Amino acid sequence: MTAERRRRRLRIRGVVQGVGFRPFVYTTATELALAGEVGNDEAGVLVEIEGTAAALDEFADRLRQPPPAATVDSVECTDLAARDDTGFRIVGSIRAGGRTTVPPDAALCDVCAGELRDPGNRRYRHPFINCTGCGPRFTIAAGPPFDRARTSMADFTLCDSCAREYADPADRRFHAQSICCPGCGPVLTYSGAGTGDALADARALLRAGGILAVKGIGGYHLACDGADAAAVSELRRRKGRGDKPFAVMVPNLETAGQIARVNAASAELLTSAAHPIVLLPRRRCPRYDHGTDAAPSDLAEAVAPGSPDIGVMLPYTALHLLLFGLPGDPPGPRVLVMTSGNTGGEPICYDDEDARTRLAGLADARLSHNRRILVPCDDSVLRVVDDIGLPVRRSRGYVPVPIALPMAAPPTLAVGGDVKNTCVVASGRTAWPSQHLGDMDRPATLAAFETAERHLERLTRVTPARVVADAHPGYRSTGWARRHAGQREVRTVQHHHAHIAAVMGEHGLDPAETVLGFAFDGTGWGPDGAIWGGELLVAGYHGFRRLAHLKYVPLAGGDVTVHRPYRMALAHLWASGSGWPENLAPVRACPPAERAVLAHQLRTGLGCVPTSSMGRLFDAVASLAGVRHVVDYEAQAAIELEGSARDVPTGRAVYRFAVLPATEPAVIDPAPVIAAIARDASDAVPAGVIGARFHVAVARLVLELALGHAEITRTVVLAGGVFQNSLLLSTTRALLRDHGFTVRCPQRLPPNDGGLALGQVLAAGAN
Repeated sequence: MTAERRRRRLRIRGVVQGVGFRPFVYTTATELALAGEVGNDEAGVLVEIEGTAAALDEFADRLRQPPPAATVDSVECTDLAARDDTGFRIVGSIRAGGRTTVPPDAALCDVCAGELRDPGNRRYRHPFINCTGCGPRFTIAAGPPFDRARTSMADFTLCDSCAREYADPADRRFHAQSICCPGCGPVLTYSGAGTGDALADARALLRAGGILAVKGIGGYHLACDGADAAAVSELRRRKGRGDKPFAVMVPNLETAGQIARVNAASAELLTSAAHPIVLLPRRRCPRYDHGTDAAPSDLAEAVAPGSPDIGVMLPYTALHLLLFGLPGDPPGPRVLVMTSGNTGGEPICYDDEDARTRLAGLADARLSHNRRILVPCDDSVLRVVDDIGLPVRRSRGYVPVPIALPMAAPPTLAVGGDVKNTCVVASGRTAWPSQHLGDMDRPATLAAFETAERHLERLTRVTPARVVADAHPGYRSTGWARRHAGQREVRTVQHHHAHIAAVMGEHGLDPAETVLGFAFDGTGWGPDGAIWGGELLVAGYHGFRRLAHLKYVPLAGGDVTVHRPYRMALAHLWASGSGWPENLAPVRACPPAERAVLAHQLRTGLGCVPTSSMGRLFDAVASLAGVRHVVDYEAQAAIELEGSARDVPTGRAVYRFAVLPATEPAVIDPAPVIAAIARDASDAVPAGVIGARFHVAVARLVLELALGHAEITRTVVLAGGVFQNSLLLSTTRALLRDHGFTVRCPQRLPPNDGGLALGQVLAAGAN
């Protein structure tokens, strides 16, 4: 007796285009002797499948175990009338409305890397080798569905060999939209003098100490030999980077382990499909080793001067692997500096015509190609805290993967903040964060913001009916929102409320839930006109109440003090009544004339804004401890203070904040901590010990405040850029968990302002 045939339509949503999902469906259906068809449309993948009930059930089960680069969010099933279909086929894409997700760019897979190295393979040494599981996606996509005709690969006509592979169900490049080979794919070009072999000439330039502009997946990098101190210093000079660390690329995990400490969690991140930059403790940094690690290193000190960490990534394209060289090539650098192709503060350069002018004074030559980048995308940056990845910058490899929302949102554009800007497009129960865009104080970044925002709307098919921005009246992002809103409603959300809401949202907390939110950062506008940044809020998506904050201290001169931590140290000494004794490092660091002007400002309030910023308190402590008095980049003083304090015992001394709970919000007075640090510094207590004691003091403050408000809730959110500090985050989280609190920390979005836009969507949607 023949089993009855049935037919079903399956709608699959998620990251299911450009990741080999249709070939996977084809192979699975064929193995199960099912008939029907599969195709892409603007909502995802649509399958009509016919066969026995048992085979159909097995097929549905297998769909939930997709290829590694795919993510299945949902499978909707509809029964249809059987029509005795025969065979299974992949059909062309249709435009039927709805939304799907273009996949992120994926690092070169191991199989393609093996073909690249195989002299017998027709793609041997092909710089653009890829397959259904790896290669460019987001940065070459004009819009959904993800088909070759809607990508920049449409510029290249497939040769007969690639066309056969594309059409062959048994081939690993079956329906690989970015398939190409040396005969029909992009072509490398080298702008400098040489032999005519673009790769060989580029490697020779790097060996000779030159600076090379390299066009990658999402934009140009500036590269040089990371062991060549002169080359690194020259790149630093040309780029105008000050002391801000460079990221490096190394050929493999073994080399990474020679310059940094790599554990299992960081190795997993380094080798993931995203291949992000991972911040790792340096193997050899005399300032921070504390005598525990003196392994040899090929890293020039100028790569990351004074930094306890080094940003490391592995090659994520064939072109990167070829820069290091294959067997038989002349020896090349073992470590390459790989920094974004721009001058300090500008968005990454990605257009070839733009590169000819913008990079002319930065690089000695360009290694480029003729595959167009449709949207720029910087490298992502993560660090590992307690074996969990913590995003610092979410970009290549992660964008445009959406985040599920705990409640429905109307079609919304959230524009984020002015620093580390990202935007978010949201609709229904889904939000799509953009790639990292940069700081909004430059016209070029505003232009990049507009490009990214339009591209995200095209990819998601969302037409925002509402625009949400930071409540700061002077933010450029907020000004842009008001200028470009047209007839759309503009809502604003307080900065620290957005920080807390973002973490709640990425963890999927219920719309009715309330949390104790600690928002510690450098700058955020408060409704009272002060600069907030050391806040305890009781918050939900719908709103917040301020339970406690650091006592206001005058911030004299705005950005002048931000760039000179010694001024913040003097302000805290003044506020604590400790005076300015000459034996303290920040007092000596401040020129006498400037000291006199600063004293006048603090006495009279001239040019001063009150601040409760925890970030500025870290700056003050770093200067008091003698770690850093002037900074070249954001959070440099705090980063170096953390580095000095790692693995350092605190001894018997304990720093304690005074909490003055007479009114709500309670005031947290750092004066006792400042006075104790001043005494320790006068007694020549090492900076690392002072730093360790201070980190513990801040963690214990969080615990004390949480215990004092535990009757409200035992769920705590830690948010804001200060919690990028791995020592502080780890110590605080452990203390809270030991006392029975549920702790929510950023895991998918950065704790810094790169996560603000998601919080803006949620806070505006709840009101």
